Amino acid sequence: MANHNLKTLSEVLNTLIKRGITKEICMNEQKQMVLGKDEKVYQADDLKIVKSYRFEGDSNPDDNAVLYLLQDKEGELSTILDSYGAESNHTGKEFDNFLREIPIEENDEYNID
Repeated sequence: MANHNLKTLSEVLNTLIKRGITKEICMNEQKQMVLGKDEKVYQADDLKIVKSYRFEGDSNPDDNAVLYLLQDKEGELSTILDSYGAESNHTGKEFDNFLREIPIEENDEYNID
């Protein structure tokens, strides 16, 4: 996993948006992982992680985040943001378990320079 501490989360997100990657996968109230407003439900084996971008808080190293770039079986790209430490945006084990089950196939094509 590359450390992109020279870029901010917003810089990486803006670069991805310029590349046409605008959709985000989130956990809904039913603990399902869904793609944006489409409500397309994913299982971990429907996806692969093609890139991960790690960020560390400037003032507090406990404020960390990882932005995962995912590709589904149809080739569609989307992101999942996992913030952890003091700013964690997920409670419960479902989210973490889902991430751990996604296969990792890092691709340098998605490097942010």
